[in-house]
Parts: sequence; structure tokens; C-alpha cells
Amino acid sequence: MLNELRMKIEKNTVVSLRYKLTDAQNNIIEEPDSPMVYLHGGYEGTFPKIETLLDGQDVGYEASIQLEPSEAFGEYDPELLKIEPRARFPEPLEVGMQFEGVPDAEEEGESVDVDDEPLIYTVTDVADSQVVLDGNHPLAGMALRFWVQVEDIRAATDEEIENRHPEGSEGFAFGMPDDSDEGDDEFTDKVVNPGGSSPTLH
Repeated sequence: MLNELRMKIEKNTVVSLRYKLTDAQNNIIEEPDSPMVYLHGGYEGTFPKIETLLDGQDVGYEASIQLEPSEAFGEYDPELLKIEPRARFPEPLEVGMQFEGVPDAEEEGESVDVDDEPLIYTVTDVADSQVVLDGNHPLAGMALRFWVQVEDIRAATDEEIENRHPEGSEGFAFGMPDDSDEGDDEFTDKVVNPGGSSPTLH
């Protein structure tokens, strides 16, 4: 029991982490009611700068840290803004819906590498015949401030280490989709997380 209480965050520990996310002006972006759980040690469960901050810490540790765009969701890329025919999309179609796909591969004659993660495109505008999509993460280009507090630490199981994520939390990687789906040269017909954003820290 004492060993459990004294456990430090290190490679192959599963960490339960409470967090609050704000922008550079301290406007709250996300403050979940429940902690996020990730596998520590370079498994892309959270941002590398946050892992570095937490390495060697124990339960109860809390800190605030700012991540620049390059350390979080990257700079905003205007090349990822697309205009597509509305006929390619299912109905009903609303601003804020998200679709998975690689839209330019077929028309530009490019080969699609099935190992590449398909981008998530967010619908930002809907017209009678066209749809405007943005392949940037909603927080791309933003400096982000995180408050974090360690709630629990435990040793990972062999299965969790092999799978590179805690049990029951597959698909969490910086708020982006996991790579279990193969890339496609059309938008898929499945809506990704309609009406909401993905978890941010994982």
C-alpha cells in the first residue's frame, strides 16, 4: 500500500490527470468533470511537454504550463481549408459536423498511404451547393495554457503497454483520431463526434 502511495510518474505508469485548458487570455476552453487517463512514457497519450513536466512527480502534484502552437496542435495551415460539392455529404448537414477523409487524393492523382492518419475535417460553412471544410484542429495556431493535477498513478499492465494505451481509452491521442482506420480517397460517410470537440489533452 505504501508503495502505491509513493509511486512516481515514470515510463509505463498509468496516470489519472485532472486538467483545465485556457487560451493565452485565460478564457476557459475545456475543464472536464472527470480526469483523463493516459499511459506515460512516449506513447502519445498527451503532449510531450506535459509528459516532461510530470515525469518523476507523484499524486497531488499540480502545475500550470503554457504550450506554444508548435508544442500543441501546430500552426494554422490555410492549405487545409477546402470547398467541396455538397452532394458528397449526407443530410442533414450542419456547421460543426466533422468528417474523416483525404479529399484531394483521387482528383490530384496522388497515392494514399494507408499508414497515414486521415484528417478530420470540420464543416465551417454550408451553402446550397458547396461546403466549406477545415482540416486544421480547432485549436491550431493557438497558445494554450494548462493547469494539471495528478489524481492517481498505477503501474501499467503488460497488455496496456503492448497496446500503447490504458484499458478502455483507445483512440485518445492529442484530441485527434487514432490510426485504426485506413485512409480513403473520399470523405467517409461517418460523422465524427457530431456537435462536439474531441478531448484535448489526449
